[in-house]
Amino acid sequence: MAIQLNITKEDIFPFLRWKDEVNKESLRADFLAGLTGAIIVLPQGVAFAMIAGMPPIYGLYTAMITPIVAALFGSSRHLISGPNTPISLIVFAAVSKLAEPTTEAFIQMTFVMTFMAGTIQLMMGIGRLGSLVSFVSHTVIVGFTAGAATLILTSQTKNFFGISVAANASFLDTWWAVVDHIDETNGYVLFVALVTLLTSILIKRKNPRLPHMLIAMIIGSVLAVNLGGESVGIKFVGALPSELPTPSVPSFSYSSIQKLMPNAVAVALMGLIQSIAIGRSIALKSKQRIDANQEFIGQGLSNIIGSCISCFASSGSFTRSGISYESGARTPLTAVFAAVLLMCIVLFIAPFAAYLPMPAVAGIIVVVAWSLIDFDYMRHVRKASKRDNIVGIATFLSTLFLDLEFAIFVGVILSLFFFLQGTSHPHLATMAPDHDHPRRQLMYIIRKKGLKQCPQLKIIRIDGSLFFGSIEHIAAFFQKVRDEGNEKFVLILANGVHRIDFDGAEWLAEESKAWRERGGAMYVAGLKLIAQDVLIDGGFLEEIGEEYFYVSKTDAIGVLYQKLDPSVCRACSARVFLECATDPALKSPFVEENTTQ
Repeated sequence: MAIQLNITKEDIFPFLRWKDEVNKESLRADFLAGLTGAIIVLPQGVAFAMIAGMPPIYGLYTAMITPIVAALFGSSRHLISGPNTPISLIVFAAVSKLAEPTTEAFIQMTFVMTFMAGTIQLMMGIGRLGSLVSFVSHTVIVGFTAGAATLILTSQTKNFFGISVAANASFLDTWWAVVDHIDETNGYVLFVALVTLLTSILIKRKNPRLPHMLIAMIIGSVLAVNLGGESVGIKFVGALPSELPTPSVPSFSYSSIQKLMPNAVAVALMGLIQSIAIGRSIALKSKQRIDANQEFIGQGLSNIIGSCISCFASSGSFTRSGISYESGARTPLTAVFAAVLLMCIVLFIAPFAAYLPMPAVAGIIVVVAWSLIDFDYMRHVRKASKRDNIVGIATFLSTLFLDLEFAIFVGVILSLFFFLQGTSHPHLATMAPDHDHPRRQLMYIIRKKGLKQCPQLKIIRIDGSLFFGSIEHIAAFFQKVRDEGNEKFVLILANGVHRIDFDGAEWLAEESKAWRERGGAMYVAGLKLIAQDVLIDGGFLEEIGEEYFYVSKTDAIGVLYQKLDPSVCRACSARVFLECATDPALKSPFVEENTTQ
């Protein structure tokens, strides 16, 4: 029998899914966004290569090749891949232990590790492991994005103020240096940065359709040159080599693979986490759906192909992805335009790129970083959810003070902790009929004071799953009910129980036995059929007795009332049920008063 795989052309070539979105307007928007991105990545590419221990030109090579592959084979419309700080740091930390930075041996090992990381990412995508990112909540993404944006802002302080800051300075060290040396601020540098920043903001507000970032950078560049440029302390990007990357197969060896494997896994996971986090954070604004599996494949292919064309490991970039979105990009062609334009810049106008002032670049990056922070969502979370607020703040602070890959894990682990804490402590509430309701609707006793309870029957509502993690909490609650009360019967309202595992079924059977030993019984009402599978298959339903399970609480109470001790009922003044009011055996002023309803 032949196995048919439902694989379409779009699955193999995902860029076919958005080809119909390409038109004259989108091409113009994507081109302008790509041009801005190409200019921005010039100083960044050089800086990231140096952080990774690679010659500067390799940062530009990585910014040329990997964005094209990732854009064409990914799912995000705005995610721009390329070199970035966290991946560059991991590359340097891993390979510098095995070879001297910038040497040929270092370069070759970096290519090998990049290929290995890409292969791991590709296999994870093909294996449909993209669902793992579902554990990264919206709050974690917003906290991580805000933290990363703050780090981006921090990294630009030296270019914004013209203050000397150590290249490897931490978040706190950087700001301490700014405060300590604020009197050394270069007025010319600050003026160029502010003019560029304010020009971008004003143009965007007055006419959002214009390429505000590109115009602002041009104005900032002209201003810097007219102020005196380097003679007044304004730094420029500097001359760039006019060379394009050439194909080169990484030099694999068993020894290098063995030594680099752990770090290749770290690069792969960090790259995926960062790319998905960036893609999802921007997709929340653009209202686009991200296919995590396709992003895994796109990132994997970009690193595999990139390693064979002189590129080191890369992933999604917060800065360039933010610029792509803020510049009005429509399709992934923005990444293609940015890469091709970068090639043209390097080939033909590299000398002119030397006139791009670093303060102007800093001003644009500050605009982008600020736009990445979702202040509206933060305000809503602060008011609505204490737990989500803690998760967001913890993720934000972890991003600032820990390695970026750990920041995501902190947020995820904290989210899972709160989730498990909630599921292991399902909501348990004692219920009682409401005298003011015509049909004596059941109410939580804590919500309405003065509700009377039947002295023979306890009514308890469970909202949550009966599984191994929650049984201890539930069992303790029911034990307390039995110890503190004299009721012989209990009715469990199970409308909110969606799942029962083996441990939960065992507890129900034991609880039923405990109430029978008290001379009464345990009844269950409203339990969904889907939650009864283990009870039926494990024989627990038969052990407890099918006659103790009812579809509705009304039916259950009707049967239970007949089981109650009449002598206790006659002496009872509560008369909480409608049956109490209609029972001819119970005659009292209370009955006459309530039967008039």
